[in-house]
Order: sequence, then C-alpha cells, then structure tokens
Amino acid sequence: MDNTTNSIAYVRTQESPATAPPVSTGGVGGWLKENLFATPRDTVLTILTFLFLVWIIPPIVDWAFISAVWTGESREDCIVPGAGACWAFVEAKFGQFMYGRYPLEERWRVDLSGLLLILGLVPIAIPSVPYKRENALYLLFVFPVLAFILLTGQFGLRPVETALWGGLLVTLVVAIVGIVVSFPLGILLALGRRSEMPIVKMFCVIFIEFWRGVPLITVLFMSSVMLPLFLPDGVSFDKLLRALIGVALFASAYMAEVIRGGLQAIPKGQYEAANAMALTFWQGTRLVTMPQALKLVIPGIVNTFIGLFKDTSLVLIIGLFDLLGIVQQNMNDPNWISPQTPATGFVFAAFVFFIFCFGMSRYSAYMERRLDTGHKR
Repeated sequence: MDNTTNSIAYVRTQESPATAPPVSTGGVGGWLKENLFATPRDTVLTILTFLFLVWIIPPIVDWAFISAVWTGESREDCIVPGAGACWAFVEAKFGQFMYGRYPLEERWRVDLSGLLLILGLVPIAIPSVPYKRENALYLLFVFPVLAFILLTGQFGLRPVETALWGGLLVTLVVAIVGIVVSFPLGILLALGRRSEMPIVKMFCVIFIEFWRGVPLITVLFMSSVMLPLFLPDGVSFDKLLRALIGVALFASAYMAEVIRGGLQAIPKGQYEAANAMALTFWQGTRLVTMPQALKLVIPGIVNTFIGLFKDTSLVLIIGLFDLLGIVQQNMNDPNWISPQTPATGFVFAAFVFFIFCFGMSRYSAYMERRLDTGHKR
C-alpha cells in the first residue's frame, strides 16, 4: 500500500500543474493592450483592420438602412436619386420568397407544417427537456406524414402540385429530407465500408466513390432528365421527389466518409473492450464505438449539413425555384426592375441562408462543449 501511494504521489508531482489563463487586471486598457496591441505586428494589424472597417462600414450602413427605401408600390420608388437598398421590393415579394406560387388561401398549411417541425425540434434540441425518444420518433415518423398530408393535400384538403412550391419552402424541404435521410444512410455506408464481408464492403465503396465523384448539379440533371428515359411507359416520378432522392444519396456518400473518419479515430482498445463485455457487433457499435465516433466528428457532420443546405440552390437547374431561384425570378418583374433590386434581393437571400447556417454552426459548437469529456491536455 505504501509503495502504491508513493507511486501515485510521484506521478502527480511529474504532471504539469494546471494553470489558469492569465487574467487582465488593467480593465479595458489592459485588455486592449494584451489582445490588440501586445506586439508591434499586432498593433499594425489592429490599426489596418480598424481603418478597413471605418472605410467599409459607413457606406454599407448608409446603403442598407439610412438611404434605403422601406416602402413603395413599384420601381419608381427605388430609382430616386441617392436611393439605397430597395427593401420595398422584398416586402412586396416576401410571400413568394417564402412560399413560391403556393396558393395564397392554402399557405396556412405551410405555416402549420413549420410550427409542427418547431414543436419537435425545440424539445429535442434542449438537453433538459425529457422524452427525447418520443420526440425523435415524432420527428422521424409522425411529422413527415403530417407534413406530407398538409403540403400535398390529402384527406379532403385541396391538392397542391409540387410545381407550385417554391422559395424557402423548397429550400427547407430539400435540406431537411437530405439531412434526415443522409445521416442514417451515411452511418450504414460507413459501417459497410469497414466491414470484413467483401461483397458488402465492395458495394459500399463503389456507392460512396461513385456519388462523391459526380458533381451535385450533374446528379440533379440526371435525376430530372435522364431517369425518366429508363422508366417503363406510364411510370413517372414527381420532379421534386427525384431531386430529393438525388440530394439524399449524394449527401449520404459524403456523410459516410465523415463518420468513417470518426470510427477510425476510435482507439482499438474500445473495440476490444466491447468484445470483452460479450457485446454483439451491433450492441458494441450502438453503445460503445458509434457514440464516440459521432462526438469526434460533430464539426464534419455539421459542415456537411451546412454544405447541403447551401447546395439546395442548385435545384434551379431542374426547374425548381428555391429561395435563391425565386428571388432571381422576381428580379425580372418589370414593375420592380431597378439598379438596386438585384443587390437587395441577393442580400436578403444571403441573410436568410446565413441565419440557418450560423444557427447550425452555433448549436454544433454548443454540443461540442457539452459533450466535452475533458480529455484535452
């Protein structure tokens, strides 16, 4: 016992003591000196950055807010001398930007579908809210059925063709379906690529490399134009459904490689520990290795989700008008053509994309901090 105690004490004395980050004691001036003017190089970079911001921020603020046209009925209100952003254009076309050509009297169904999605996402995203399994089952099985009934028109509701869908509605539908389908399919593909069964491994390798070697724009073009040529006479798929399948398969290939990287980063001892506990392959994967792998690759997973969300704008090539596509289409409205209209529309679309992508990024950073088990040195 004495030898063991002495050994532990010796090891502890060899460890580097934990040091807290230095705390500035000079108030605001001390913080500025420590973080912005610590060295001559930092001082030069700080001054150059400050001058750049002084040069670029005032014109942006003037264009976007001070000289902007907030209300109006036509392009005539946005072509006055000195006019800035034409937000009146966004206000007039906001309904199309959100719903596309979805019938005006039926847009409550889109709003209700969004509310049902939020009611499922918020509880599952907040760690302290109970019933996670029930929320997950609702999002995976109940909500898709309800959204399909509401959006397409079933059980007495007025049918609405997907050709009338557009704007943010199409962007969210394509992104959500791609994310939800690609995640579990990517896990299966990653496990299959690491499998010791030659046929399974070969199939997964061919699948992943094929979809990763083809641009998404080509996948969408093939799914929209070429796929109907190989179908029997009288058999056809909805254009949006073809895009959803193509996007989901494309994203699953990238997701598989991200998750495979996480599995390869797991120490061999974790697999041996699962085997030592007499766990089957699927039990060990579900309880031991996969949770650790997913935690390691949270940044890569979210990066794939963000890339997929932004790539939804490519559906324009097959005639589906997502948010960016519907904005570009409305720029050609003769009633709103002005020098400021294109820039205003693109800024609005960029802001909406930024809100969603930034939200996913911040939530992933929060989950990383929460799941941090303190293994860093």
